[in-house]
Formats: sequence, structure tokens, C-alpha cells
Amino acid sequence: MIFITVKFTVRPERSDEWLDLVDDFTRATREEPGNLFFEWSRSVDDPHQFVLVEGFRDGEAGAAHVESAHFAAAMDTMSYAIATVPQIVSTDIPGMSGWGEMGEVAPREA
Repeated sequence: MIFITVKFTVRPERSDEWLDLVDDFTRATREEPGNLFFEWSRSVDDPHQFVLVEGFRDGEAGAAHVESAHFAAAMDTMSYAIATVPQIVSTDIPGMSGWGEMGEVAPREA
């Protein structure tokens, strides 16, 4: 699995519209056959920072994503809304095919 996390710092005047701005990109990516997950979160410390957590089946699926028309269109659109160059962590995790369960805590009755 290719696991990618990206931090986007958005211009303050564009923060409230960010999720709408990336909605088409998000939907198109989630429809890619090699996409495992593509999830946005907003920072609790910086209201202008969004974190994208994404997973792809393998390097081939990751390459297809980056080479897609919706990726190119999104990078163009995002460039007008970001305040800084995004920060990224991208790694290949052999043997993984998505989220696993955390072993340190489980739900229990109150």
C-alpha cells in the first residue's frame, strides 16, 4: 500500500471554501480503482490547515492517480488557494491493504 499524508495551509480567505474547492477531486480520486481511502481533516490548531490522508493499492495505482486529468486540474485549482507549498509524507507499506485495528484500546460498556 502507498500511504500518503499531505498538509495544506490555505489562504485565510479561502479556508471556508476549501472542502468545496476540492470536492470534485476528492470524488474522482475515490472512484479510482486503486484508491483505498482519501480523507480530509481540518487541523484543530490552525483553522487554515487541512490534512489529507490517502492510500493506494500499490505504486501503479499511485502513479495512475498522479497522472490523471483530475489530479492535474486539482493541482491547478489548489495553487490559487494555498498559502504555502504543501508538506508531504509518502511511503510504501508492504503487506498492508488499508486500515488495521488499533490494539491498545477497544470499546467497552460504561
